[in-house]
Amino acid sequence: MKLCRIGDLGSEKPALIDNENNYRDLSSIIKDLDSSTLNFETLEKIKNLDLKSLPILDKNLRIGACVFNPSKFIGIGLNFKDHALEQNLPIPKEPIIFSKFTNCICGPNDDIEVPKNSNHTDWEVEIGFVIGKKAKYVNEENAIDHVLGFFLVNDLSERNFQKNKGLTWDKGKGFDTFGPIGPYILTADELPDYQNLNMFLDVNGKRMQTGNTEKMIFNIKQLVSYMSHCMTLNPGDICCTGTPPGVGENMKPPVFLKGGEEVVLGIDKLGTQKHKVKSYK
Repeated sequence: MKLCRIGDLGSEKPALIDNENNYRDLSSIIKDLDSSTLNFETLEKIKNLDLKSLPILDKNLRIGACVFNPSKFIGIGLNFKDHALEQNLPIPKEPIIFSKFTNCICGPNDDIEVPKNSNHTDWEVEIGFVIGKKAKYVNEENAIDHVLGFFLVNDLSERNFQKNKGLTWDKGKGFDTFGPIGPYILTADELPDYQNLNMFLDVNGKRMQTGNTEKMIFNIKQLVSYMSHCMTLNPGDICCTGTPPGVGENMKPPVFLKGGEEVVLGIDKLGTQKHKVKSYK
């Protein structure tokens, strides 16, 4: 099942993308895709619907962020060996956890805004997931049972704020528009090969990142279990899980987003994003 939100910013409707690529309006069934509805009970309710009875929305409308107002947006750092090596950093022995402030969330084709006075805005293609059942002290064997579905993320990062302005990464990860998610959630039951998906990111048509989710140091089961021992994960909470090599910071010479670029990224079965980059005015 593919779930998305479609409409102008602030007026998005929850929708299901059917097998004919129609956007079926779910707003008579659920209010939104948020902490109150992103659970397995909701999925069962939708599965039992006569989809052809649901209105079709204009597919030319804006696609919004695929999750509304999560209580947590968690990031995992240096979770691809090649990415750690390209940064000349040791391979993590435990997952590196940071927060992306939820104001950073935007739609999969919305403009990316380079922050005021930024010269170090970077890209990161990642697979994300959304929790569908409360997870607290869960083991790895059962961890995936708490994941409702997967989606595409661009974990944008301002490297100077991330690395040179204090001891935590968070302040470089949470600027407005630094968390495009979607275009849709693909439910976990339809993505058994989530740990073997090709990933890419292009800037102005040039391939920058190529990877596969099989190269993750800590897989998604391990991440869910580990995080659930650090915090309670609730329905609607989202996480992005690390990026393959090819970030701008480690190009020779480094390449950063300034404004005017086009960024396109994608992951097998999870769709693509396409952004115009604009500098803050």
